[in-house]
Amino acid sequence: MSNRHFPLEPTAAEAQRAIAEEFGFFGDWSERYQYLIDLGRRLPPFPEDWKTEEHRLHGCQSMVWIVPEVEGDRLHFHAVSDSAIVSGLIYLALRVYSGRSAEEILATRPDYIADIGLAKHLSPTRSNGLAALLAFIQERARQMPAAA
Repeated sequence: MSNRHFPLEPTAAEAQRAIAEEFGFFGDWSERYQYLIDLGRRLPPFPEDWKTEEHRLHGCQSMVWIVPEVEGDRLHFHAVSDSAIVSGLIYLALRVYSGRSAEEILATRPDYIADIGLAKHLSPTRSNGLAALLAFIQERARQMPAAA
């Protein structure tokens, strides 16, 4: 796919700062969940023919499909879920990691999760799914020749 949605910010660190700032505008978690759902609706279109077992991310209770794509020294990720909140979690992860070099991906801890208080407000199954998503992204970065 050529039309790139991510990255929005020049670096992963700046993306994490922007996420923390945005979530800081909301006073309570019902508003933050609504914002998360709204973010999930902003995910770029995901081709139906990519929704195959080969692209399915295991470890999530919801259905999640993710397709990595290498362009030069950059890794791009296309992903979608059948769950509104999980789609928002995907959006945040792609905002931080998609369109970055393997080195930047591997050097970036997902601090935004703690910074916005997300870890305390996710169910165990959603936490496991988010961990599986982040592990997938890190593993693909490790497989990049430039990261070796």
